[in-house]
Amino acid sequence: MTLVQMQPRPVSAGLLHTRVAEVMDASGPQVCDDMSVEVALSVMTAARTHRLVVCDQDGHCTGLVTRAELAAVRAGSAYTDRVRLRDLLGDHRLFTSPVTTMAEAERAMRTRRLGALPVVDGQGCALGVFALSS
Repeated sequence: MTLVQMQPRPVSAGLLHTRVAEVMDASGPQVCDDMSVEVALSVMTAARTHRLVVCDQDGHCTGLVTRAELAAVRAGSAYTDRVRLRDLLGDHRLFTSPVTTMAEAERAMRTRRLGALPVVDGQGCALGVFALSS
């Protein structure tokens, strides 16, 4: 598990003290990393969501996938029905802690061009998702 490294810097008073845990979304559907792309897309459709938290067999968060990413993989020439979510995570193995400030999380996400980060507890279990508002 890779936690996003944060660097302290001055920010507005409101963001300085607001923690990710106070504004994160419920984690929503969590799926196993051995799920196929097709099944994951079906779960997203049924749950009316655009992202899924991916966990390993032990329930530890291993990343996050989006509908757009899965659709792009499925449209690729190398796609087969054997592609599993664990095969796609790559750079998405980034997480944040519930005690991280909003400002720190937003800065890290913008630097890495991520729209959302899973929020995990000390054991690596998903608590929610922190997403950029714009």
